[in-house]
Amino acid sequence: MAHVSAYRAHAGPILRLGVPLVGSHLAQISIQFTDTVMLGRYSVEALAGQVLGATLFFVIFIVGSGFAWAVMPMVARAEAEGDVTGLRRVTRMGLWASVVYGALVMPALILSEGMFAALGQTPEAAAIAAEYLSIAGWAMIPMLLVMVLKSYLSALERTQVVLWVTVAAVGLNIVVNYLLIFGNWGFPEMGVAGAAVASLAVAVGSTLALALYALRVRPRDALFARFWRPDWSALGQVGRVGLPIGLTSLAESSLFAASTIMMGWLGTIPLAAHGIVLEIASITFMIHMGLSNAATIRAGQAMGRRDGRELRQGALVAVLMSAAVAAVAIAAFLIWPEALVGLFLGTYVPDRDAVLATGAVLMLGAALFQFFDGAQVMALGLLRGVQDTTVPLILAVICYGLLGIPASYLLGITLGLGGLGIWLGLTMGLVLASTCLLARFFFWSGRGISVGPSAAGAAAGAAAARPE
Repeated sequence: MAHVSAYRAHAGPILRLGVPLVGSHLAQISIQFTDTVMLGRYSVEALAGQVLGATLFFVIFIVGSGFAWAVMPMVARAEAEGDVTGLRRVTRMGLWASVVYGALVMPALILSEGMFAALGQTPEAAAIAAEYLSIAGWAMIPMLLVMVLKSYLSALERTQVVLWVTVAAVGLNIVVNYLLIFGNWGFPEMGVAGAAVASLAVAVGSTLALALYALRVRPRDALFARFWRPDWSALGQVGRVGLPIGLTSLAESSLFAASTIMMGWLGTIPLAAHGIVLEIASITFMIHMGLSNAATIRAGQAMGRRDGRELRQGALVAVLMSAAVAAVAIAAFLIWPEALVGLFLGTYVPDRDAVLATGAVLMLGAALFQFFDGAQVMALGLLRGVQDTTVPLILAVICYGLLGIPASYLLGITLGLGGLGIWLGLTMGLVLASTCLLARFFFWSGRGISVGPSAAGAAAGAAAARPE
């Protein structure tokens, strides 16, 4: 009974951290959701082009967000150790790394039409995607800064503000989309470019809101004091942890990006249906992501306290919570496939019935991988919490790049199974990844950590002696 109570004791803190983070991630995906719904009511061609553009943006963004994900466990551990100086140093250099990365990749976004054409997309889809990115590409730096600030505040258990700022961003996105996609209230009708302007406005507004909040509630951290001063040691630490995280995320997102490219080869209707089903699957993924973030923070705190038992017990509770979410999602996907896809399409959109029929088939593939998608993101969150990021990168490259992508091509294109075959290939990659990553955490990571309060105190004292 005491053993069961020990596991139950982890559920409350995980939910207290995780529920606002789940809400934040759901609000974040709602921004893409509203883009998809509103563009789906504008035209199927605009939706297909935006799916392409947003996919490229996300692939590039997810690499840079690795620096933000690195900040989360580092700040959680520093806070548990009482190391205010270390907390400030890694957050500040996370912001630095994000600015530099964003500036380097922005030209690829703004000048992207030739890239889409080289990937075999239709001239119309390539032109629309490039139009979208010529504006939305400027949101890269502020969006990366938002990620760092969210990680910093979440690690300090300030998850409520992360939620409410993201909810406000959804409202702003809806309003600007309504005005500029359709040309309402006397504003120009900009179509996909209007959605891009909305994305840029949301990114800038969210950055300013989170930065002002951080300055107000944690003035002792002085995040932006002497911001221009480089801290090469902290920057190296953020880079060593963050770059493998970003590349791991790239390996995973490349699996989905490759599936989008393959769906584009099948035509506009399969591509539009694929984009809708990805949006639906992303909603459940964001629930897993929020729980994974909570697991990262709890793992970082356990590391700071040198408590291996707490680390592994909390991990198991988080994994079981994620599995329960997956079970509910599978039931919904199998019971209401056409109804869920239909939410993204206007009643009178041309080819609506064809998109619905294709999307309903793809929902079977989305249901199939729910358990494994949740398990792999939970395993990655736990591994990040103990700052184990290099081996997970190698596993991700093997599972997603060497198995998942070729399997999607073989089943969907070579064997002619179409969109469902492409999604079955996705599932194969996720099955292998989730199995390997969970094994990595439970059978290796954190095994050298033992309970030792005095060790944590000594670490805090040593950290306080370091120069800023």
